[in-house]
Amino acid sequence: MKILYDHQIFTTQKHGGISRYFYELILELNKMEDVETHISLLVSNNHYLSDKNLVEYLNILPHKYFRGKFRIFNLINKSKTILALNKKDFDVFHPTYYETYFLKYLENKPFVLTVYDMIHEKFSDYFPKNDRTTEKKKILVEKSSKIIAISESTKNDLCKIFKVNPEKVSVVYLATSFESIKSEPLKSIPQNYILFVGARGGYKNFNFMIEAIADILKRDGIFLICAGGGKFKKEEIELFSKFGIDKMVMQTTVSDSELKFLYQNAIAFIFPSLYEGFGIPILESFASGCPVVLSNTSSFPEVAKDAGFYFDPYSLDSIENAVEKVIYDSELRKKLITRGYERLKFFSWAKTARETLKIYKEIL
Repeated sequence: MKILYDHQIFTTQKHGGISRYFYELILELNKMEDVETHISLLVSNNHYLSDKNLVEYLNILPHKYFRGKFRIFNLINKSKTILALNKKDFDVFHPTYYETYFLKYLENKPFVLTVYDMIHEKFSDYFPKNDRTTEKKKILVEKSSKIIAISESTKNDLCKIFKVNPEKVSVVYLATSFESIKSEPLKSIPQNYILFVGARGGYKNFNFMIEAIADILKRDGIFLICAGGGKFKKEEIELFSKFGIDKMVMQTTVSDSELKFLYQNAIAFIFPSLYEGFGIPILESFASGCPVVLSNTSSFPEVAKDAGFYFDPYSLDSIENAVEKVIYDSELRKKLITRGYERLKFFSWAKTARETLKIYKEIL
């Protein structure tokens, strides 16, 4: 079986959960007999592709950003994908995001669409008014041969919001490779800290979380380390100053090895998002032996089960009480770590690939 993946997410993402998902999926599929994968792109700055020889491409100006860079990358890579589509030398097409450009070139070839979440639909106020993601996603949902949702929560939201027949949607969970990553120590980090990972804007609920835990940080001399997500914005710095914690919050950009070190040495990992389609950092935390304190919304209870300690992300008191409980109850932390290791056994990229391949076969 020949599977063609397009360029979209490898054009736009240097790091990120979606490109990580396709990278790991393709890596596992390539280990299987009678499976041939191809990613149609010519240029990319994606971090994951640089690790393995999955595709020949040019890594142009990886550390340089200029206006129009990704538009140029997109034009080049889209042309490459269109050429691959026109050749028809594949059995199944799997786009990596929601652009609809490929539809007129598919003809009678089937395609599978992965829906990662319904954030644009449920939290539209957090996105620009001219954002067309929902419009494009809906078109692809209707025209796809089969849909993959990355959690039951995402499937339920998809079927409810877009009125999709549930039989068209299969749930395939994501995973993590953090078990096999060797941690790399970071210098000059505080001894006692809570870890936050990734983007901080909008539905990530970061500012609200700051308000909830500010007193804990000040009172007990506990730091908050934010891994990734870019440098703090002026508004964030002003917020830290307002609550008197500007010396207690820090941001750092790290490799996977350094991130694992941060998980391993944190008092807890906090995940206050209002909504996530899956939440790979939960599994990263499990794999690193780090207690998880997180929102009780969307896919989180489905993914973490009893290995997470939950709070209501809309309640300041609930967040504060949950964080305090995890920080000061050493037996609870031990219990959460043990449960995390057990829960992690349910997920693997090999399982993701097997279940995805089964879906590909169903539509042929």
